[in-house]
Amino acid sequence: MEHTFIGRKRELQMLSELFKKKSASLVVIRGRRRIGKSRLAQEFAQKTPHYVFSGLPPTRGISAADQKEEFARQLQREMKIPLPRADDWGDLFWHLSQQTQKGKIVLVLDEISWMGSKDPTFLGKLKTSWDLYFKNNPQLVLILCGSISSWIEENILSSTGFMGRISLDIVLKELPLYECNEFWNAEQNRVSAFDKLKVLFVMGGVPRYLEEILPNQSAETNIQKLCFRKEGFLFSEFERIFSDLFSTRSATYKTIVERLADGPCELKDVYTTLKVEKNNLVSEYMEDLVTAGFVSRDFTWHLKTGLDSKLSHYRLKDNYLRFYLKYIEPNKKKIEKQGLKLLPQWQSAMGLQFENLVLSNRKVVQKSLVSILLKL
Repeated sequence: MEHTFIGRKRELQMLSELFKKKSASLVVIRGRRRIGKSRLAQEFAQKTPHYVFSGLPPTRGISAADQKEEFARQLQREMKIPLPRADDWGDLFWHLSQQTQKGKIVLVLDEISWMGSKDPTFLGKLKTSWDLYFKNNPQLVLILCGSISSWIEENILSSTGFMGRISLDIVLKELPLYECNEFWNAEQNRVSAFDKLKVLFVMGGVPRYLEEILPNQSAETNIQKLCFRKEGFLFSEFERIFSDLFSTRSATYKTIVERLADGPCELKDVYTTLKVEKNNLVSEYMEDLVTAGFVSRDFTWHLKTGLDSKLSHYRLKDNYLRFYLKYIEPNKKKIEKQGLKLLPQWQSAMGLQFENLVLSNRKVVQKSLVSILLKL
């Protein structure tokens, strides 16, 4: 059973307005894994004829041919047509366009980087198919979703091939605190604010994680169930995220976020951690982590002018990643054997996570503080 859709009112409004145009729309939705990209697209499309296609996770052995064959099978099921040949993306997109020529239609290509990153012809065929076929239906909305924001930025948003074709680029971030409150459903007025904060210290405003909480149970019980049992959803989530997103380079990215879990640092400290000389590749790694939504690059600012300076440091802004690295992974063997009944070093854990939660919601916090001060 699907959970009630929470938040994203602004994004839904922007998507809905696309149907007021007199031309087809090409949309990009990006953000970290579990942030709700697919759910947003489906919520937008629920009252409109829609078709959703998804790439295969990049596990070992998955090839470009496998992605085409899977797309062909999904096309057969979604459109109820004979199984098309799967040797050319151009032909597959043509088959799809023939079923979507008229009327209000939403097409979703989910995890598009998985779908096309191993095939150098994929993006060119998609661009050509958009120009020749898809955009001929003025009521069509084609949504490209992806978790690897750096791939989307480089290959679609910054590509000359797609220049001037993107109607909307949506970057999904964590839900604000007041929307996270809705995950407690009918219990939201009974559960204390502090108990909710303890859950958010671990999960942040990531919708998929918050869907797993049991509102009628305490924060400690929820966190123990999800994090400190080997069957828990968040016990193995870190490996799933990093293997899916970063594949063979996941060990390098893990080393970087392990360093950041101990506190913010400058780029030179990352070089030291990786035991490498200064190079552009490490800068690209950091940018990948920033665009993936796991890391923040915070610039210092000049006291006199209030403007940003060139000096910056990197901070692990994702609450779950930090909690995993500091409290789940060090206890992993113990959890696998017998689980943990009590949260290790719980008070210090809350202190470490509090800063991230405040920084992620600083605009709302600032607005609330100003409102309180004005009433004094």
